[in-house]
Amino acid sequence: MQTGSYINGKWVQPRSERIIRNVNPADTRDIIAEFPAATAAEVEQAITAAQAAFPGWRNTPGPERGRVLWRAANIARERVDEIARTLTREEGKIFKEARGEVLKGISLLEFYSGEGYRMHGKTLPSEARDTFTYTIRRPLGVVGLISPWNFPWAIPVWKSAPAIVAGNTVVFKPAELTPATAALMAEIYEEAGLPPGVFNMVVGSGAVVGEAMVNARTIRAVSFTGSNAVGGALYVKAAQRGAKVACEMGGKNAVIVMPDADLDKAAVAIHGGAFGSTGQRCTATSRVIAMPQVKDALLERLVEKAKKMKIGPGLDETVDLGPAVDEKQWKTDLDYIEVGKREGARLVLGGRQPAGLPNGYFVEPTIFDNVVPQMRIFREEIFGPVLSVATANSLEEALHFANGVEYGLTASIFTQNVDAVMRFIEEVETGMVHVNEATIGGEAQLPFGGTKATGVGEREMAEEGLNFFTELKTVFINFSGKAERHLIR
Repeated sequence: MQTGSYINGKWVQPRSERIIRNVNPADTRDIIAEFPAATAAEVEQAITAAQAAFPGWRNTPGPERGRVLWRAANIARERVDEIARTLTREEGKIFKEARGEVLKGISLLEFYSGEGYRMHGKTLPSEARDTFTYTIRRPLGVVGLISPWNFPWAIPVWKSAPAIVAGNTVVFKPAELTPATAALMAEIYEEAGLPPGVFNMVVGSGAVVGEAMVNARTIRAVSFTGSNAVGGALYVKAAQRGAKVACEMGGKNAVIVMPDADLDKAAVAIHGGAFGSTGQRCTATSRVIAMPQVKDALLERLVEKAKKMKIGPGLDETVDLGPAVDEKQWKTDLDYIEVGKREGARLVLGGRQPAGLPNGYFVEPTIFDNVVPQMRIFREEIFGPVLSVATANSLEEALHFANGVEYGLTASIFTQNVDAVMRFIEEVETGMVHVNEATIGGEAQLPFGGTKATGVGEREMAEEGLNFFTELKTVFINFSGKAERHLIR
């Protein structure tokens, strides 16, 4: 397995005293790799390589850039189980979910390979005679990508693929907790024929590598996914020097369950949204807001499903729930459970480290009832397998509860009433809306992102994800030699 940073088509071992230890969170005795952390010098080296590669890559026809991504998709498909096993071993999610994440990344590579043929602008009429006007999209130059640990394959793909196919060159910082999965992506891009310097990966801390990237004036855009604290500071610094910035940050996603809901269907969706990926995703279902007529019956179904979950290492394909990614996140989960109990919520299920798994960062699937909107477990992102159940007496009150947090990523409603559906779609304050399905999920051709404190900048994935990595150029061509233009005052 390759370790270290990947710069200008070569693997680099920085001269650093700080060592990154890549540990399996399901069994901390399993050390996947150890290697020196990158420094600001490696960031500068990567930027220099990306700048040198940019003219040639920019001038490569868009369809040919797309073919590189298509080849990468085919190579990844041949290695899907290898990538998924690596992902499970270093991030912790169960193998079935890891494999699904890899397939999602392959879908994104396929989608953006086609975008090489669709780098389109618009033709528009001019006010002037004998003048042809249109717009085109051009690459920005060197762009910086910073991704989190919770989707160490899919998120780097959905950032790097549009950046690359648009003609940019990339400096990429993966999360320190998941460098092995990122290294496989670098290998695949190289095997697919991506020229040296187009994709560079620098593995190190946010305080060193991330800071150097954000402050580098030669990086024209920064795409970040991670915490609000880091993203907010990054946005200010990069925007002050005129760089384009897109930040996808937190979520505290609600499901509203109306009296006419199909409770069996709702329970399946809520269960998967709350406990899939150990709750470690920004789209996770963390709040249920149920009408009093159905709350108890729904809660009974949710508890029954959660009790049946098998907890353990994700490479065991009979396991349903893997560990938290590291000790810090594990302690955060357990601390929030104590907060919920102190605030007066009723702990219905879970709340502890399971017996028999002393060497991993495991937390039982946890459900709280009698949660009210003032409680921290209702308002704050936990990022673990913790579900809060609250009661609302009307759709109006449920929407008030759902909107009463700083985040606005995704939400869902379960109902058969079309009036309730349409009001929910119009009034819920989120960037994505689901009806009669889980809050999780996304597709390559559909924009991904949220409102309020969840995100700033262009949406990710889809055409919007490509547009972020381009600048729009407006063209005026006069073909008569008599340019006459009426000025509007």
